[in-house]
Amino acid sequence: MTATASQLQIPTGTWAVDAAHTEVGFVARHLMVSKVRGYFKDVEGTVEVAEDITQSRVDVTAKIASVETGSADRDAHLKSEDFFDAEKFPTMRFVSTSFDGSTLTGDLTIKDVTKSVEFDVDFGGVGQDPWGNTKAGFEATATVNRKDWGLTWNAAVEGGGVLVSDKITINIDVQLAKQA
Repeated sequence: MTATASQLQIPTGTWAVDAAHTEVGFVARHLMVSKVRGYFKDVEGTVEVAEDITQSRVDVTAKIASVETGSADRDAHLKSEDFFDAEKFPTMRFVSTSFDGSTLTGDLTIKDVTKSVEFDVDFGGVGQDPWGNTKAGFEATATVNRKDWGLTWNAAVEGGGVLVSDKITINIDVQLAKQA
């Protein structure tokens, strides 16, 4: 069977996040003049595609200790109690609550705080890899306020402003693998 919502056509059933071809990333303003990008290397999850696409379900977890921004010092700071506190809260999790084919809404839990987030979703399509495995691709974007999850550390900078923006853009580029 194939689930359909508008232009989205994807076979029903269970799909696993293909971690080798997936990036859960974020963008923050630094000094309010430039952007810092990062991502979580260790991501896993499943998508249950229902015949009625609006009944589909997403459940994805990222390990906080896998955060990478291109700076070992910044990565260590993000893992510390100032930000994610990876030792006490080793994962963050997103569980969907609704999907209409273009907007995915769900509960994002970071540091044991759960807030609803809406992602704008673009469907990349479905195809087969050279080994006969069925794959599907999606991109999703949301903008959140990091303070909503207790990520409040900051520092004032000379001339006004702060070191890290409150507004964070989450960019997800996911490839899914159809399960037998």
